[in-house]
Order: sequence, then C-alpha cells, then structure tokens
Amino acid sequence: MVNRMYYYYDVTYGLVIIGMLLCLWASAHVNRVMKKYDKIQNSTGLTGAEAARRILNNEGLYNVQVECLESEDGDHFDPRTNTVRLSYGNYNRASVTAVGVAAHECGHAIQHAQGYSPLNFRTALVPVVNIGSRLGIPIILLGIILSWNNVLIQIGIWAFALSVLFQLVTLPVEFNASARAVAKIDQYGLMTTQENDGCKKVLSAAAMTYVAAAASSILQLLRLILLFGNRRRRD
Repeated sequence: MVNRMYYYYDVTYGLVIIGMLLCLWASAHVNRVMKKYDKIQNSTGLTGAEAARRILNNEGLYNVQVECLESEDGDHFDPRTNTVRLSYGNYNRASVTAVGVAAHECGHAIQHAQGYSPLNFRTALVPVVNIGSRLGIPIILLGIILSWNNVLIQIGIWAFALSVLFQLVTLPVEFNASARAVAKIDQYGLMTTQENDGCKKVLSAAAMTYVAAAASSILQLLRLILLFGNRRRRD
C-alpha cells in the first residue's frame, strides 16, 4: 500500500472522487430535465395517477394499487404490497414528467406480474446485499485493526462486491421498465408522439443516475482491491 500513498495521501482516493463527480452530474442532469418537462402539460390532461391507473387496467392489473406519497420524491413500485407509489407532484400533476414517471413505475408492476427474471434476481439479492453493504467496510476496518487480518479483509471486499452486483443487476431492470413505459404510453395514447419524446428524455436522464451509481460502486470496489486485494502476495 505504501507505493500508492505519498505523505499520507491515498492516491486511489481519486477513484472515489471520480465516482462522486459522476453521481453529482447525473443528479443535476436528471433534476434539470425533470423540471423542464414538469412545466409542460400533456395534451390529454391525465395526471400521473390517472395515467398509471389506465396502464394498469389495460394490462389487466386491477389488483395493483396506486397511492400518493406525501413527499416530492420516492416514486416506486412495491412488489410486497402490489402498489405503485407516486410522489405528491407526480400523482397530482398532468405534466410530461408525471406521466413518464408513473408509466415507469407501472413498467415495474408489469415486470413483476410477468415474472421478469432480472427483477426476480434483484429481489432475491436484497437481503444479502443489505447485510453486505452495511458490513463490508466495517469488516475491512476490523481486519486492519486486528493486525491486518487478511481473511477478514477479503470477506469485507466480497461483501462490498455484492452491493456492486446489485447495482449492475438494477441496470437492465430500470432500462426495461423505461422501455415498457414509453411503449405503453404510445400504445394507449396517453401522450402525443412529441410529448412521448420528452418522456424518453426524462426516463433516459433518470436511467443515468443508476449508471452513475453503478460506475461509482465499481470504482470504489476497484479501490478496495488495489489497496487490500493483493496484500497477501506483497506480504
């Protein structure tokens, strides 16, 4: 590790900074695009809640509920309760953004109903990933404290790697949900072609946040491997 550190400065920390900058850019980009199309009313006058209900009913998913959150973010589909939850703004507004986000969450509901395998795999990973993401770094630190215990350090790296795997599996799930959203909006005439083009931009910007998060996690994992992964060979 000494050859990668100069005067107590860890040069591999640059990987973390790169990942952080990617996430900041993606967040700023999606906020800018969503705000732009949130100001544009769709021609059908459908709110996000109405659009979601229409998609779900047309897909035969009458058992999936649509609920309103009190916050302005946190839109999601909960497979445990078969519920699409939309933020207060997306639930009540009739904007291009609102319909696009609602359709995206309905895309997840359709995935769940059809047994979409990447979604099932991601769901199965959740319990293990929750443990790995919480304990990965602490286990590595414990290994360092205990006289550079290589076994603990390696366990910590593998635990952190599970969270990276989860981020990677999330990508096809999110891209597929967005593709379904665009297709259903067009199929059921929820917006005009021009408005749907705006919806594509909203969903593409949102997808970039997942890409940035995955890239950031990979860079952090690479840093851990560079710092600790081959310590046994050096020792």
